[in-house]
Amino acid sequence: MTVTADNKKRVVLPWVKPGGIFTCEQQDENHFSLARLQPPPPPKRRSRAGVRRALKHSKLTFDFTWDELRRITREP
Repeated sequence: MTVTADNKKRVVLPWVKPGGIFTCEQQDENHFSLARLQPPPPPKRRSRAGVRRALKHSKLTFDFTWDELRRITREP
């Protein structure tokens, strides 16, 4: 099979689907090695209990009540 590059240095391969990821290595001046890479799997979604646990143990949570926060932040 022969493929031709366009003005933007793109080569179209007929069996490749849009969004395919490849690695290209130059073997020598006229030879290239093209290999398809597997995209990483999407991260697993956290369960509702996992989200609550992460919020509970987060360092960004308050150690006092809303009433204490109002008292601290309001001017007398």
